[in-house]
Amino acid sequence: MNHSEIKALVSLLEDDDYEILEHVEQKIVSLGDVMIPFLETEWETNFNPEVQRRIEELLHTLHLNSLKEKFLHWKEHESENLLKGIFLVANYQYPDLDYQKIKKELDKIYYEVWLNHRPSGSPFSQVSNIAQTMFNKLGFNPNTQNFHSPANSMINSVLESRKGNPISLCVIFMLIAQRLKMPIFGVNLPNLFILTYTSEETQFYINAFNRGAIFSKKDIDNYIKKLKIESEESFYQPCTHLDIIQRILRNVIVAFENVNESEKVKEIKELLRVIS
Repeated sequence: MNHSEIKALVSLLEDDDYEILEHVEQKIVSLGDVMIPFLETEWETNFNPEVQRRIEELLHTLHLNSLKEKFLHWKEHESENLLKGIFLVANYQYPDLDYQKIKKELDKIYYEVWLNHRPSGSPFSQVSNIAQTMFNKLGFNPNTQNFHSPANSMINSVLESRKGNPISLCVIFMLIAQRLKMPIFGVNLPNLFILTYTSEETQFYINAFNRGAIFSKKDIDNYIKKLKIESEESFYQPCTHLDIIQRILRNVIVAFENVNESEKVKEIKELLRVIS
């Protein structure tokens, strides 16, 4: 369709005939992202509240469909890029979120850590430097008061508020550490996401939700015993970036369930299915 045909199609959203309107909406959705600028222009210039509502719903549908495609592409071609994955999670709630802006915010944190990083230092001192910088100098904190808030899973909100849940704080910690060539990875513990420093010489664990506290395999053994569940190898070893994004999406589902956002719960489940 050319420019004039698309404009004509969008203008038909004024029609009150149900069958015509349904056909028009289906056609717009089938055309995909190319329709977004035309719909936004129509929303700005059309002062009919009903037409504006229809446009808002169409824009949301187009955004959700586009996000599903981006998640699938990430899973199949970009899953080594964890930052892109957590950006896509936040992009659900913030459609206009700028990836480069998020990257620059993380660059600032990396620079502050890098200033005191000693490549020749012990793994423990290197981990301590990240923790000191993140939690003491830059003011990151666990969000214990609003633990189940959806904002705790949105990277832009965490970077702005300096508050997050275990997995969001771990992700920031890990992204900085890996840029410094440190072998730090995520670990999928039940009810708690942690990190592991693992190399041929040593392995230990890091709890970013406890401001970077370091602990051992024996501590995980005790934790598993307290939960009264069977121990699994995955409780001790690095998980994949795909595992991390799936867990974040599950956290978002629980968060929206807690505030009775049933439609958002349904949509996040659709995104989770795309990468499961």
